[in-house]
Amino acid sequence: MNILETKNLQHRFGPLKVLFGVDLQIEEGERHAVIGPNGAGKTTLFNTITGTYIPTSGNVFYKGKDITGFPPHKLARIGIGRSFQITSTFTRLTAFQNIRLAILSKEGIRFNLLRNVDKMQKITNETDELLRRINLFEDRDVKASDLSYGKSRALEISMALAMDPELVLLDEFSAGMSREETADAVKLVRKMTEGKTVVLIEHDMDVVFGLADRITVLHYGKVLATGKPDDIRNNKEVKAAYLGDLEV
Repeated sequence: MNILETKNLQHRFGPLKVLFGVDLQIEEGERHAVIGPNGAGKTTLFNTITGTYIPTSGNVFYKGKDITGFPPHKLARIGIGRSFQITSTFTRLTAFQNIRLAILSKEGIRFNLLRNVDKMQKITNETDELLRRINLFEDRDVKASDLSYGKSRALEISMALAMDPELVLLDEFSAGMSREETADAVKLVRKMTEGKTVVLIEHDMDVVFGLADRITVLHYGKVLATGKPDDIRNNKEVKAAYLGDLEV
């Protein structure tokens, strides 16, 4: 069963057309990577799926329901989470406060100055438990702005997952990380997404071929190929357009 589909998805910025009728099928429970050269339309595809952009034409379906143009907050409520290429935590808040905000949102609790969330023990316990799972409990009271880059990215990914989405889209989650940080991030994604569907954009081919069950290759705004890692690795058109002689 496909949990996410796009049909003939197109998007343009004025006269510049970026997506040329993208048909994407994401199977429930799989980890699906979207790869391609710079300018292929990967982030535009994510932004169009998740409501940041309205497609010029075409449709997006989630569990068979047409969600084309749904705003991000509405998508979050129906089970779709997303992380961004640029870290987007609340930098003035602590790691604990960032995760707590995500959990409050999941529970439908609005934060305001008249509500003493510090007395909500269930929320506090759930937040601390998640911080332990992502190895950030020792940094519980550290502001997001003071975390290392790798920890900051882990915090952002975990905020998206704290909403307990069925489908999560990860945009370049390993970008800018050292090898050690990348290895830790891959372990985190594996652990935190068990039983969920994941779509990820990645340039790191070790991450892609180590994580993905299937891979879609975008090239100039079109789907060049979709298949299992070995199929993509050995695809002559993909090698010519993107992978070249990379050892993957």
